[in-house]
Amino acid sequence: MSNPKKNGLLKAAFSALAAMFGVQSERNRQEDFSSGSPLRYLLTGVLMVALFVASVILLVRLALMLAGG
Repeated sequence: MSNPKKNGLLKAAFSALAAMFGVQSERNRQEDFSSGSPLRYLLTGVLMVALFVASVILLVRLALMLAGG
């Protein structure tokens, strides 16, 4: 009784994460491109990049604060 929409979003998140790290398999990449709307993958990727940038900014600010800068 799994929710297909949830599985789709979860699959898009894992796919975007794998693509960000460069470990996306060719089979999964082809499956992603052949599935429905690319909008889900695009939005997931943009969100993950924004979260990554925000976390880097926060870590740098924390490091500077701890270093006394």
